[in-house]
Amino acid sequence: GYGRREATGGVVVVSDGRRVLASVEQAGDEPLMLARALPGVPVLVAAERAAAGAQAEAAYDVTVTILDDGFQHLQLDRDVDLVIVAGEDLEADARTLPGGRLREPPDTLLAADAVLAADARVFALGPQPRNAPFEVFSMRRTMGAAQFGAPLEGSGPAARSFAIAGIARPQDFFEGLRAAGHDLAGTSGFRDHHRYSRRDLDRVVGAAKAAGASRLLTTEKDFVRLLPFRPFPLPVGWVPLTMEPDPLPEFRRWLAGALAGARDLWPQTDATGSNDTLD
Repeated sequence: GYGRREATGGVVVVSDGRRVLASVEQAGDEPLMLARALPGVPVLVAAERAAAGAQAEAAYDVTVTILDDGFQHLQLDRDVDLVIVAGEDLEADARTLPGGRLREPPDTLLAADAVLAADARVFALGPQPRNAPFEVFSMRRTMGAAQFGAPLEGSGPAARSFAIAGIARPQDFFEGLRAAGHDLAGTSGFRDHHRYSRRDLDRVVGAAKAAGASRLLTTEKDFVRLLPFRPFPLPVGWVPLTMEPDPLPEFRRWLAGALAGARDLWPQTDATGSNDTLD
């Protein structure tokens, strides 16, 4: 729930698996994005992660909980830790926050169960899969087709577009759009989790029209932060970016085994299926 404007002291149910129940101000951009993208999956946010997990188990009978940015959350014991690493994270001058971009120093990877390499430089700078104390998988990125709320004439890559993004590295998104064949009349980058205002949108739309663009393209995370300003003065589409471990079948087999091993360590359940005890 990072960046929520209406943060509460308790648990916020963003989605019960059937309906989205919270606004972006109550949920934060990433939880709302997940709630919209994952039907059938409850999404909860709370400053106290354990409280959210306990409510998810009690109210929705979940058996697996997934934490975003949970590697450094030492208050909650995790069964499987997955860490995405880029080559720049392993460079000699890489620093932790606030002086750098790392949340943890590289030597804490020894506590990971699997490392997902975001680029090939990880294998040149870090441990090789054969001798690493954890599993190592590559990551495959796929940029999908732009998604609009309704069918849009000329919605393919050939339509002239203006791109905006408020993420960690907006330029990566813009370059990905160009590589996918999108004709960009211009771009506008904002800082990660930027809270858009009507003035921001008006300025971007003005720049887009002046550059001859007929629509705006943005990320899925940015799109949910723009929803309060509908109806949009120009068509706004979000472009999905899928990241998958590679090879995916091998990763799925490994993860299934890791989860099975974690379940073997759980307390026995009674006839109702409830855990007798759970820390």
